[in-house]
Amino acid sequence: MLDFPRWKVLSIWGLILFGILLSIPSFFPQSMTDRWPMHVPRINLGLDLAGGSHLLFEADTDDVAKQRLETMDETIVAEMGRAVPKIGIGDISRQAGKLSFMVRDPSQLDAAVEKVRTLTQPAGMTGQRDWNVAVVDSNRIELTPTQDGIRLAVSDAMKTAVEVVRKRIDALGTREPTIVSEGTNRIVVQVPGLQDPQALKELIGKTAKLEFKLVNTNVNVTGVPGQVPPGAKVDIPIGSQLLPNEDGQGGTAVYRRAIITGDQLTDAQQSYTQDNQPDVNIKFNSVGGKKFAKVTQENVGKPFAIILDGKVLSAPNIQEPILGGSAQITGSYTVDTANQLAIALRSGKLPIKLKVIEERTVGPQLGADSIRAGVIASVIATVAVIVFMLVTYGRFGVYANLAVVINIFVIVGVMGLLNATLTLPGIAGFVLTIGTAVDANVLINERIREERRRGRNVSQSVELGYKEASRTIFEANATHTIAGLIMLILGSGPIKGFAVVLLLGIATSVFTAVLFTRMMVALWLRRTRPRAINI
Repeated sequence: MLDFPRWKVLSIWGLILFGILLSIPSFFPQSMTDRWPMHVPRINLGLDLAGGSHLLFEADTDDVAKQRLETMDETIVAEMGRAVPKIGIGDISRQAGKLSFMVRDPSQLDAAVEKVRTLTQPAGMTGQRDWNVAVVDSNRIELTPTQDGIRLAVSDAMKTAVEVVRKRIDALGTREPTIVSEGTNRIVVQVPGLQDPQALKELIGKTAKLEFKLVNTNVNVTGVPGQVPPGAKVDIPIGSQLLPNEDGQGGTAVYRRAIITGDQLTDAQQSYTQDNQPDVNIKFNSVGGKKFAKVTQENVGKPFAIILDGKVLSAPNIQEPILGGSAQITGSYTVDTANQLAIALRSGKLPIKLKVIEERTVGPQLGADSIRAGVIASVIATVAVIVFMLVTYGRFGVYANLAVVINIFVIVGVMGLLNATLTLPGIAGFVLTIGTAVDANVLINERIREERRRGRNVSQSVELGYKEASRTIFEANATHTIAGLIMLILGSGPIKGFAVVLLLGIATSVFTAVLFTRMMVALWLRRTRPRAINI
């Protein structure tokens, strides 16, 4: 017990001083630490403390079914054209959520069915396929989406949507946003420090599905090919569709087949036109660039539509082949809206439409009140623990109190090092940690008292007190750790914030209460060698 080597003493003090140094930036306002000459780790404040925006999005699952129909439509056309020999089919119908098409040559029906079945996939571990393929009317193939396939598609779309939302919010430069799935079709978004939920809704809710399609110039109502005025009734040819213009003034008739999509983008940046108006400059990958160049070469003089989320932004004529693999999207943009569009395109399109069903804004003043109440509670708890330990255990209580104070600094330092987020439940975890941090010392001190009553000398009592109590301490903290890990893994938001502080508090309190106080007691006993102790 008295043999506490110098290297161990220096190591313990070194760890403690390192933890205290790491904690210092978190006690200063962030506006001050941001001006420091070097980056310093600090604790981030959660939504309930820093204020910010809370949004709950719900996914439109019907949109997934619609997109699956569109994707399968395009895939079938492409695969039938690549078949050897080529399989001739009629126009694909999308009625009642199903796809159907006619095979022109009856002798190719079996080959067409086999080709279509290779396009279906297993629906997870259900044993079902994502599409049912059947032959009707002797020469027509019908594809019906299965419920298992739709559920799997919605699940995959939600996972992708969470990542897309995360990329868009990260591009805003915000700190520690919370983005988690809730149920099967909802996403919770919490952004601390952001007081403008409208801009956040516009950025996240934008599907950012970018398409370039050729205008059907055979539709000519106003003298401008492809343009249909508001309220006009016109027959749209098979294989084409009428899309609304972004300005709300009528629509544009375009071919259904997209010549290029936003999936082939590599970059999107806000820039300016020659007239110094904000626009968005986009760049395609090598495949998209070659395809764009080929289409513009073959359609010089014809209009093509730039479509975003089902609305036509513009339909300019192709004056000359566009060979550079880049293009510009112009419109009535401000710098902010053009930058938001660039972020949305750069982060990828949302695979599913999201709509806001719940919105809350937490003001910074409310967060400041929460911090003030948490600090007061922490101070009261600390003072109460210190007084109790001093009165009950004397010198050994002083060591325990010193361990509690050091424990607080070390927790803050480690949280700062991990760039963790402190929430209001996290403050509750702090208060709980202060109360339980002395549990180990209470066990140790009571065991030392018991050994003294049995007649053992001071050194033996202290040695056995720490040795015998340590087993109980580690077992008790193991159960706390299990509970904390369960909350950390399964919980989200405030629950996870509480779990982080609890787990850190368990680790640091064992270090300070057992190892640190043992060192202090050993150094004191070795220096004074008392014959009696008051405990």
